[in-house]
Amino acid sequence: MVSTFIPRRMLGKSDLEMSALGLGTWQFSKGNGLVGRFWPVMEQEEIKKIIEVSLNGGINWFDTAEVYGKGKSEEALAEAILSLGDQAAGAMVATKWWPLFRRAGSITSTIGKRLDALKGLNIDLYQIHQPFSFSRVSAEMDAMAELISQKKIRFAGVSNFNAEKMIKAHQVLAGHGFPLVSNQVKYSLLDRRIEQNGVLQAAKDLGISIIAYSPLEQGILTGKFHENPKLIKNISGPRKYMSYFKPAGLEKTKPLIDLLARIAKEYNVSSSQAALNWLIHFHGDSVFAIPGASKLRHAEENIGALSFKLTPEHMEEIDHASKKILKH
Repeated sequence: MVSTFIPRRMLGKSDLEMSALGLGTWQFSKGNGLVGRFWPVMEQEEIKKIIEVSLNGGINWFDTAEVYGKGKSEEALAEAILSLGDQAAGAMVATKWWPLFRRAGSITSTIGKRLDALKGLNIDLYQIHQPFSFSRVSAEMDAMAELISQKKIRFAGVSNFNAEKMIKAHQVLAGHGFPLVSNQVKYSLLDRRIEQNGVLQAAKDLGISIIAYSPLEQGILTGKFHENPKLIKNISGPRKYMSYFKPAGLEKTKPLIDLLARIAKEYNVSSSQAALNWLIHFHGDSVFAIPGASKLRHAEENIGALSFKLTPEHMEEIDHASKKILKH
């Protein structure tokens, strides 16, 4: 399905006009490094086709990270974008610095490696991947401000930051005259912690966008594992051991899956498209989402989520069913 309704919005207080859905590219890690083994190795031609289909469907930005295959995801993404030439004009890249066992000085000292991995593409959004390092948030934001001043990155964001640390990051960057534009966190209809722990409200108050990763809860919200639980045996990597993939988890989430399927049918879309659509519209323009795509059909599914908008009544119905499951 080619998108006819392409919601775009500004990322935080930046001038980056981004599609409400980006594409997460952890799966492009080529099996390299510890976290890269989570996904099977993908061929570069398949990666290129996924990027091409995503761009043609209205997605105009891609999220990667240093830790995804120790730079292999960045390299694969850049190779695909560059090989598409004019087709990829305007494509934006978000990547992340890995903080564990490092100090803030690493942010500036390793930026050359990130730019090299991206083969000359701009870093439109550079994010602190998680809050655990040997440095304070203030030092990390000082380093980010330096990179913005040097025009090595366009904007700064964070990932997995709680409300307190996100607010601190915002304050320090503001002191340099720059906005903190985003906080990338886990968020889906089956994981709504940011609504309770202050992150979502603080982000709204400060004009910081939320970027939701795992928006389909590792595939559970597609409904395919409810229809055919035997598919779980074929999953590679550790996600098959997550609680939602166990029989009790499938049973618990079935009412929401059934509702998504019923509503999706009214729009002639899939359950996963309905789930993604809820995520990018329920809170106005506050939330972006980055589903992945390890197969071409996944990219086509993502695009379909941009082609319609759920009614307020349907969004409320989905909201209620989601909260009912999470209460138990």
